[in-house]
Amino acid sequence: MASSSATASTPSAARTQLPIAYEVTPCNENDKLHFKPLLERVHRLGVSFRTVLADAQYSSVNVRDAAEWLGAEPVIPVRRDSRVEAVLRVGRDFVARGAKRILGLFRKRWSIERPFGRAKEWLMLDGVRVRGLTQVSIHVSLSLISMLVVALSAVRLGFPGLVRCIKGFVECVVASMGLA
Repeated sequence: MASSSATASTPSAARTQLPIAYEVTPCNENDKLHFKPLLERVHRLGVSFRTVLADAQYSSVNVRDAAEWLGAEPVIPVRRDSRVEAVLRVGRDFVARGAKRILGLFRKRWSIERPFGRAKEWLMLDGVRVRGLTQVSIHVSLSLISMLVVALSAVRLGFPGLVRCIKGFVECVVASMGLA
């Protein structure tokens, strides 16, 4: 998510497609600078991960080392201009090429993008109308908290299939309450 003043980064669980943590940073700072501290914060929360999926923008020795330091396998394609021999590359045609196992893992990366897609569509992160890092941080916080409240409520109300579906959950609850 980006506004004119800030960018939000969030590691997400591929299986649940829910955010684990997030950080809002100024737009003029590269996301790679915040990669290791954010992963360390998640690790300190007791979350362990076997794989770290990211797009080519995160392709750097420091990012790969940070993932490996935490015991995870980095599945990050090298950039086109890289001279590094890699097991994963994404061509100009946006087709990923590499070992079958790595490609299978990399395809799960889209599940990491979905939380922001839902937040943009249903929780007003697409057209952020506030300015300044503090205001954008508040806006992102409220949006991501709302997403997690929907997920928790869906499970507790017996609709676990709607954990990732904000619209479907709201429609289901409204219908079950006879408000439709």
